[in-house]
Amino acid sequence: MELVVKSVSPETLKTATLVVAVGENRKLGVAATQLDTLSGGAISAVLKRGDLAGKVGQSLLLHNLPNLKADRVLLVGVGKDAELGDRPFRKIIAGVLGTLKGLGGSDAALALDELVIKGRDSYGKNRLLAETLVDGGYQFDQFKSQKAEPRALKKITLLTIKAAQAEVQRAVTHATAIANGMAFTRDLGNLPPNICHPTFLGEQAKALGKEFKGLKVEVFDEKKIKDLGMGSFYAVGQGSAQPPRLIVMQYNGGKKSEKPYALVGKGITFDTGGISLKPGANMDEMKYDMGGAASVFGTLRAVLELQLPINLVCILACAENMPSGTASRPGDIVTTMSGQTVEILNTDAEGRLVLCDALTYSERFKPQAVIDIATLTGACIVALGSHTSGLLGNNDELIGQLLSAGQQADDRAWQLPLFDEYQEQLDSPFADIANIGGPKAGTITAACFLSRFTKNLNWAHLDIAGTAWTSGGKDKGATGRPVPLLTQYLLDRAKA
Repeated sequence: MELVVKSVSPETLKTATLVVAVGENRKLGVAATQLDTLSGGAISAVLKRGDLAGKVGQSLLLHNLPNLKADRVLLVGVGKDAELGDRPFRKIIAGVLGTLKGLGGSDAALALDELVIKGRDSYGKNRLLAETLVDGGYQFDQFKSQKAEPRALKKITLLTIKAAQAEVQRAVTHATAIANGMAFTRDLGNLPPNICHPTFLGEQAKALGKEFKGLKVEVFDEKKIKDLGMGSFYAVGQGSAQPPRLIVMQYNGGKKSEKPYALVGKGITFDTGGISLKPGANMDEMKYDMGGAASVFGTLRAVLELQLPINLVCILACAENMPSGTASRPGDIVTTMSGQTVEILNTDAEGRLVLCDALTYSERFKPQAVIDIATLTGACIVALGSHTSGLLGNNDELIGQLLSAGQQADDRAWQLPLFDEYQEQLDSPFADIANIGGPKAGTITAACFLSRFTKNLNWAHLDIAGTAWTSGGKDKGATGRPVPLLTQYLLDRAKA
């Protein structure tokens, strides 16, 4: 769907559907007032009948209003508050899109620039709006024999004042790239694990390298992983017929002298738990355990589309965790790339085993900052639910930057503590470290484990176990998070 930015009066625009705001108690917005005057009070007359109260989420479609070039006018309720929060604003826009998709018109125009969103300027408001529209058009039906009917709606015009047009266009450009990155992330997550395995992800990386110039792609096989000394990473994939892959993608959009930023993604394409087998219920959703790697793919795609002036390295540790005669066992001890030894007490705590070696590998790029992203712990869902990602790390400035980026992108994270006291839960009598820390503070002890491998790095860890996908029911599917947060972080670094 195409988004176009124009600075014209709403009443002069020829369009299939023109969208205007009505506040609570039937208070007409600026654009609605203009249309009402031109149409001889037609809108006021309808509202007096009580057909629309103006509450958030309400809408009313009017046809053939006199003296207007629009075929239809869609009135949308925006409530009584002078300033809307992000959530009600996105609900309004999602509701508008839902109505427009059900109509026959190929285009629509939104005259909603008058809405004021708490804490957001013109750019921030329109970025949220545009991202909601583009992401709202996502569908995944490639494995259905009967595809969804093609939608008539092809273009939406955003109306704004002349002085704000450049900022709104910038917002649309950024939002479109972010939504395209989210779609890529969602597609990878929603693919079945018999198709989306480590080798397939390596092929996706190579395809991305062909689509966008300036992207260097390396895919290391299991022999190379072993030769690099990644005994921990190798142990996770050794029980599967699908061999593991380490994917390294480098984008150099900044100056040669500038150190890169690094994103490290957990790419467990299916997680049975290994020998420490998971319960069967909902195990199908363990295809989403590569959500961290998928979000790195999506973020990189957004950066490539925008051609941001930064240097970025993306490292994906991809494996399938299966039980077999060759699988690692509880009690096994492995040697990581860093030289530290790990006692595997639970083979279902495998994400940290692949990430620790990938984090060590990232050191060779001398990054300014490293962020790892992983669907790491069920404990994070217990702590924060499905609305907020968990955030931990060893650098306060980096943590603050990510928290701020999450606020700006409406893709929020929340910091959890990483106190030294938690480290003791990982003590092992036989190795340098155990891979689990017992039932208490599971998200924190998982991050404590990773912190043992990031002492030479400015590092942050995002636990997206609750936010990477929607669980169960007809709405089950990947969300595309935290692509908005990560892209905003990189936009801030690039000052774009």
